[in-house]
Parts: sequence; structure tokens; C-alpha cells
Amino acid sequence: MNITMLKAKLHRATVTHAELGYEGSCAIDGNILDYSGIREYEQIQIYNVNNGQRFTTYAIRAEEGSGIFSVNGAAARLACAGDLIIVCAYAQYDDNDLKSYQPTLVYFNEQNEMVKTSHSIPTQRA
Repeated sequence: MNITMLKAKLHRATVTHAELGYEGSCAIDGNILDYSGIREYEQIQIYNVNNGQRFTTYAIRAEEGSGIFSVNGAAARLACAGDLIIVCAYAQYDDNDLKSYQPTLVYFNEQNEMVKTSHSIPTQRA
């Protein structure tokens, strides 16, 4: 049996561009894609912290070291430059894969610099 699990999460990145006239996708700094394991053209989910919109698109590679998170095409109606987003990629894992499974979590500051990485989400206390 395969189970869909979180593969990578880019937490609280800032949208740098929203390009309505572009063909589609989300351009992400190539270094961030490489670190997180998200591949170019891989399906991603984007969750907009500012307005609650959730949508599916695919990742494309932006210039390495640029800090770019550009929401393009129709998705540009769902996010504006300056919005905070969470980008997630999911993958299918079997029971053997799950024995060593660890998602890659990347956290950002306001300049889209990686400030923290982890392989588990901290538990919240009530």
C-alpha cells in the first residue's frame, strides 16, 4: 500500500512577483529547489497565509540565489507580491520507504533567506 506524505515544505516564503501574463507555474529560487528536493515541473500546493487561498501548480526553476517566489498565470490572481505563502510537495511512499521517511522543512525570513531547516514539525502545546 502507498501512502501520500509530505515530501517538502517551504514555510512562510514571501511572494516576490505575481505575473498574470505568464503561462503558469511558480518560479522558485533554484538553490531552494535543490535543497528541498522539489524538482522542476513537480506538482506543488501553495497555501496563501494572507488570504487563505489554496491552489495547485508546478514548480519552475528561478535564478539561483535570487530569493524569487513568483506566482504566475491564473494563480497570480490568488497571491500578490508581499504575501506569505507555504509551498508543499507530496509524494507516495510504501511501507519500506516509511521506515526512513523524513520530510524536508525549510523556514524563511522576510528576504526569503533560509533561516532554519528541519525534518519534523515541532509539536504545539495548548
